[in-house]
Amino acid sequence: MIIRRPTDKAALTGLIKTFPVTAILGPRQSGKTTLALEFKAENFFDLENPQDLALMAEPLLALKPLSGLIVIDEIQRASNLFPVIRHLVDTRKDQRFLILGSASRDLIRQSAESLAGRIAYHELAGFRLNDIGQNQWRKLWLRGGLPRAYTARTDAESYLWREQYVATFLERDIPQLGITIPSATLRKFWTMLCHYHGQIMNHAEFARSFGVSDMTVRRYLDILEGTFMIRQIQPWYVNIGKRLVKRPKLYVRDSGLLHSLMAIRANKDLMTHNKLGASWEGFALEIAARVIGKRNEELAFWSTHSGAEVDLFWQEHGKNWAIEVKYSEAPRLTPSISSALKDLELQHVWVIYPGERTYSLAPKVTALPLEAVQDKWQYPL
Repeated sequence: MIIRRPTDKAALTGLIKTFPVTAILGPRQSGKTTLALEFKAENFFDLENPQDLALMAEPLLALKPLSGLIVIDEIQRASNLFPVIRHLVDTRKDQRFLILGSASRDLIRQSAESLAGRIAYHELAGFRLNDIGQNQWRKLWLRGGLPRAYTARTDAESYLWREQYVATFLERDIPQLGITIPSATLRKFWTMLCHYHGQIMNHAEFARSFGVSDMTVRRYLDILEGTFMIRQIQPWYVNIGKRLVKRPKLYVRDSGLLHSLMAIRANKDLMTHNKLGASWEGFALEIAARVIGKRNEELAFWSTHSGAEVDLFWQEHGKNWAIEVKYSEAPRLTPSISSALKDLELQHVWVIYPGERTYSLAPKVTALPLEAVQDKWQYPL
């Protein structure tokens, strides 16, 4: 059994002390319930348990007599709870709620309407690099961060578990969210998306390939993004007199699910696959994005039609920062990075690569091994 580092628990502890309602959001089987159980709340409701779900038919009667921390798992199955929780936190000072959900978009919409100003959100994905040890990143890359996929005895068992996870997600979880799309259709769509992993998303082109409308493509993307399966990073606009790419970049968030959908079963398959570089890019960016600690809407990429680009751009401490990802043993300073430094007025660029040594490529540019990505992003003074 792998014990997560205290990063997530510490963040949640601070939110619970500050806000009357805290939500843990994340994909199925990412460890949300395990994390919530660490708080040892006396009142724990799992809405996938028929008995607990039946209790919530009259939520005010069930919740009003309670005090202390109240945990409600899979809350998206009972949207009628949100107005009740708002009433309770406004009239009771001895209650705190920790709610868990696997459907971020719907949960955020419902809670924002009822609990605005009363709720904080914490996103929990799979294992962090620090949870499993920096030197285990190759295994994490192949299998992904979902706990049962990572801890399987063999690569074959991990692959089988991920195959079943995808099937269950499409055949059970999606319909439970009220989405009526045939599982075979959405699986085909998700599989086709894997070939756009790490690329600029052209909705019209994809719609023609898939044989549906542009709006249908956007709807399916919203479903997969809202359930934490994909990440769409928006372009950063800056008026520099250059033609900029203005469409989003798409990634399958969990590298293990990406490999499962592309029938990559073992390291030897990955090392010879034509999406090797794109897979590495998405894996490294997902790890970095979690360490940086920004919400997805605060992250961007930058690309010009002439080829200059950085894979990740964000702002912190009033300055501009960027990451470029390279699958290379010895990355070098490129004209693309030099152009980004100047045009974006970057304070620093990190080039993440699969090597072992941190070294300077140029003033304000550092080659950074993936193993050196720590719990908190280290900004140069």
